[in-house]
Formats: sequence, C-alpha cells, structure tokens
Amino acid sequence: MKVKKAVFPVAGLGTRFLPATKASPKEMLPLIDKPLVQYVVEEAVASGIEQILFVTGRGKRAIEDHFDISFELESLLREKGKNDTLREVREISQMIKIFYVRQKEALGLGHAILCAKEFVGNEPFAVLLGDDIIDADTPCLAQLMEVYRYHHGTVLALEQVPMENISAYGCVKSNQLSENTHEIIDMVEKPKREEAPSDLAIIGRYILTPEIFPVLEKQSPGKGGEIQLTDAIRTLLSRQAVFGCRFSGTRYDCGDKLGFLKATVDMALKREELNDEFERFLRTKLKQDTIQ
Repeated sequence: MKVKKAVFPVAGLGTRFLPATKASPKEMLPLIDKPLVQYVVEEAVASGIEQILFVTGRGKRAIEDHFDISFELESLLREKGKNDTLREVREISQMIKIFYVRQKEALGLGHAILCAKEFVGNEPFAVLLGDDIIDADTPCLAQLMEVYRYHHGTVLALEQVPMENISAYGCVKSNQLSENTHEIIDMVEKPKREEAPSDLAIIGRYILTPEIFPVLEKQSPGKGGEIQLTDAIRTLLSRQAVFGCRFSGTRYDCGDKLGFLKATVDMALKREELNDEFERFLRTKLKQDTIQ
C-alpha cells in the first residue's frame, strides 16, 4: 500500500530556543526566508505525500496561519504588482491538504502519534519531525519509501553519529542487508555511551504501519515519564520486521542552536542570490578574526 499520509508532531515547547520561542513556535523559526516547518513539508510533498496532519498544542496557531490563505496579504501584493511574491505566498497554502489535531498534554512523541490514529486509519504513514532539516538530492522520506516498497514494514531513518553524542538519540542494533538498508534487531532510547549497541541513531523520519497504534495504547511511560515512540517500536519488533534506512544527505539538527546556525550558513551559500556576497563576508570575517 502506498504511503500517502504524514504526521507532523509540533506540540513541543521549544525550550532550547527561549526566549525566541516564548510566543512563537520553534517550527516557525526562519531558516533564511522560510520557517523550518516549511522545509519539512516541502520534503513530504516532494516524496509523494498527499495529506498532512499537524499534531499541535497551545501557542501553535502561527503554523496554521502560515499554511492558510492570507487574503489581506495577497490583496496587498496584487495591488503593488509583486506578482512573483504573490505566487510564492499562494503556493504555500495550495501545496497539500493539511489537517490539525490538538495534543492536549505533553506526554511524549508516542502519545503525539497516537493522537493521529483516526486520521491515519488502517494504512501505513510517515512521521516527520520539524527539528531535522535534511538536505538531500533525493528527499530523505522518499529514500525511506523505497525501503518500505521493498520490505513492506516499519522503516526508520538512521544516521551514524559520534559515540559521545549517542545518548541524545534512540539507538539501534541491526543487521546490514544492503549498502543503505538494515534489519533492526533491538533499539534503546537515549542510552549511556557504554550501553549503546551501535553508533547508528534514529533520526526524525519514520514510516510506520497501523499496528503501532494498539502498541502505543498499551505502552507504559518511559524515560522522562513520557510515552516513547522508540519503546513502542521496540515492542513491535516481536511481532513484525522493522527496517532502517541510512539515508544519503546532510542533516541539520535545528532543535539545537549550533545546528541551526550551521544550516543557516550552508543554506545561504546554496542560494544563488546570496552566495557570492555572503561567502565574501564570511572570508573577510574569518580573516579579521585570524589577524586579531
């Protein structure tokens, strides 16, 4: 069955970016001239997703407004003859069908996914986390879909990370099936370095089967007192095969300030209208700092 629906859990508070996220969702932080969440939605669309569900919470109204029609803004742009900008703004509200549901309590990623049960129904679906911006020739989610088409099971995005950072991630033990595909044997949520089974971390892209929902409904809270998606997938391992895809591309952890800055620099250097002048600025700045 084709993966047509995607779930975006966006109810988090974004505390690592306070005070910027005090009144504005972290997903709306601008990366150059687009909010983070738009990059991820564009990845989903480019991968063939037809419907998106945002699992939101209090203070997330700006996300809904961003993907809605803005009559006043469109009228103003039309009056001023800014047709290119008008076209760009219109495309945001027309790119895909979007639905919303509230996660009324912050009970973890697993609980956020459970909130999407009625939207998903009895079909496979994707989950994309807005913190992870992935720059790839073939969209990361499309790479996971290729693994799903071949194996017809849950697929996790995997990335090799330094062992000193592994405690920040869900981590897998696996058998390598091909260059980019692994069969998952076991998984641990945020292990200590000495307890991690590998340096392969689970990144914020998933393809899940509907069998995850009855598991989540019975899942006990894990680390942090939250219902962890990793724990639920680990339970699912005893019932069906789970696979991992080591995707090709560059991931930026934009839930982290340094990762956000790296993404900003790299994305700016890729923009034709910015790269030359911005590169000159960076070279001049580095030269000045070296002399000092």
